[in-house]
Amino acid sequence: MAQKWLIDTNIVIYYANDKIPSRSVKKVEEIIQQSFIISTITQIEVLGWYKITVAEKRRLTHFLNQATVLYVDKKIEQAAVALKQMQKMDTPDAIIAATCLVYGYTLVTRNSKDFTSIDYLKIYNPFN
Repeated sequence: MAQKWLIDTNIVIYYANDKIPSRSVKKVEEIIQQSFIISTITQIEVLGWYKITVAEKRRLTHFLNQATVLYVDKKIEQAAVALKQMQKMDTPDAIIAATCLVYGYTLVTRNSKDFTSIDYLKIYNPFN
């Protein structure tokens, strides 16, 4: 079975704006082609940014429409609750981490420090 990846909000934004480090662009593009999966949290954060312009929202909506969006179900909810009980985490981060744990996905994020204390969570940071 091929490796699956969950792409965090910051990577979507960096990729859409050509801000991924040149040494990692090929890998990130392979991940997107192989496994363009995001959490509903990422969709909300990207499209709900209060400074987004109409043109940016249209462009990003088109880009995100190519992704598989995973919504919060009971398993993800329970895993997110457990993560928040174990450590101080923002709810969006807990949901994203829980989604990865429930599905066995590797999280693609620049904010790896926000997730390093979570046992069994696999992380790929294209900025490292």
